[in-house]
Amino acid sequence: MSTAHDRGDLAETPATEAGHSGPTALRILVGAQLRRLREARGISREDAGYAIRGSHSKISRLEGGRTSFKLRDVADLLTLYGVAGDAEREAVLALAKQANEPSWWHDYRDVVPDWFEDYLGLEQDAALIRAYEVQFVPGLLQTEDYARAVFTVGHKGDPAERIERRVEVRMRRQRILAPPMSGRLWAVLDEAALHHRVGSREVMRAQLEHLDRMAAQPHVTVQVVPFDSGWTSGGVGPVTILRFAQAGLHDVVYLEQLAGAHYLAKEGDVLPYQQLMDELGVYAAPATDTPAILRKAIDAL
Repeated sequence: MSTAHDRGDLAETPATEAGHSGPTALRILVGAQLRRLREARGISREDAGYAIRGSHSKISRLEGGRTSFKLRDVADLLTLYGVAGDAEREAVLALAKQANEPSWWHDYRDVVPDWFEDYLGLEQDAALIRAYEVQFVPGLLQTEDYARAVFTVGHKGDPAERIERRVEVRMRRQRILAPPMSGRLWAVLDEAALHHRVGSREVMRAQLEHLDRMAAQPHVTVQVVPFDSGWTSGGVGPVTILRFAQAGLHDVVYLEQLAGAHYLAKEGDVLPYQQLMDELGVYAAPATDTPAILRKAIDAL
């Protein structure tokens, strides 16, 4: 599977709007600020790259938030772009330094692939996560035992210690749904995900009961696309759309595959998936029906 990341220009937000952003959003914000400064001076990416002993592709990665910052490079670019005021320079450099700080998943590099690190950062920064799942309960709504069963099947041959570390990462991710963060999640599940047995009957029952409790939370919406809805996916697999509170940070679509992921951020690439999620919301049963649908699935175990 391809691991190419189609991120495009993800941001047009001034660095001063960073607020409580995490490292991934900070990289995007700093990169966007550097791009605006460069364009305002009419300097090409090639000339900017030459000034920091690099290439135009390095400038593209920096401006897209796809790589960490060397503070010397940022300082040299600010000088090239005519930013002489100490206050403005220090503000940008401070954000660049903060964006370079290791995130919590740095301690799990042995079980977190490189292509998934960007998603963890974006997920942590998102104000709204819209997810469509076909076969499994979304990771943010999984119980520990359900997640362990998923990883045991998906990573056959892994020692128990690595399985447990994967479970720890999944449980840690779920903190974004707990106070004080309480991000918003809107999950649409195919009804098949409720009947696809993962682990024992007891594990599945506990998972569905947990899903029912989470769906009752004010910041979590869970809808189910019934078997008889008439919806056909057309081969579309799981889809996640991340939306951010910062003005100018565009929606990002995350498509995970077997050994990598695609990140879509260009408006033309994102729009079909936004339309897909809107259509799913119509075919899915109303969120008020979810408790009854879950109870029926529990009773069928």
